[in-house]
Amino acid sequence: MSQPHHPSQPEYGSATPQPSDSPGYGSQPHGADPMAAGFAPPPKKKSGVGKILLIVLAVVLVLCVGGGIAIWATVKDDVGEVVEATKTRVVAPETLNGRAKVTEPTLVTASEQMAAEIKKDVPEATSTVGAFYGDPAKNDLVMIVGVSGLIADPQKELNDAISAVSGNLGASNMVAVEAGPLGGDAKCGDGSSEGVKLGICVWADRGSLGMVVIYFKTGKEAEKEFGTIRAAIEQRD
Repeated sequence: MSQPHHPSQPEYGSATPQPSDSPGYGSQPHGADPMAAGFAPPPKKKSGVGKILLIVLAVVLVLCVGGGIAIWATVKDDVGEVVEATKTRVVAPETLNGRAKVTEPTLVTASEQMAAEIKKDVPEATSTVGAFYGDPAKNDLVMIVGVSGLIADPQKELNDAISAVSGNLGASNMVAVEAGPLGGDAKCGDGSSEGVKLGICVWADRGSLGMVVIYFKTGKEAEKEFGTIRAAIEQRD
């Protein structure tokens, strides 16, 4: 993402250039404070992409560490549920609720690494996904992340993920929402990180655990899109 052009600043400790016959050219009086003189460059601010990447890290921690997802090869439970779970996959569609995939190289790399990291930490997973959609420059950005596999206790995984979200993304007001025809349980709420407002929704069922983060939105606004977004991400054979 391009950054606004700023005029170059004099280097720390250097004075504004003067005519060559001026005394002290290229130096300062002994003991002069360059900060007071205004010669130090302004502190660097985190770029928008930098903030997004920090939020990505927090989300990966939620699914890989915070949630501690437990996927089992076999589960002694309802056979029908198990069969449905084994058919579940998570995918990254080309568009999401009218938003195109983000092509900004740093975010593309981050999404690929996000999915790979989850796969590494959850080797039994049948699929993983991480992707961004929208236009960050227009404050319209959605991040999706998810993993599929046979989950022993979806309710526990959901609760663990919510606890981790609360710690890593400042999530609050996480309330149960309509999970939709794919079943399972889901919650949405408000979050924030790096000064960015986040609408967060998390779902869990016997075949998958996933999260939708809509930047610059509230939990209520995210809830309105959650059903459609989840249906595009989670698929069954």
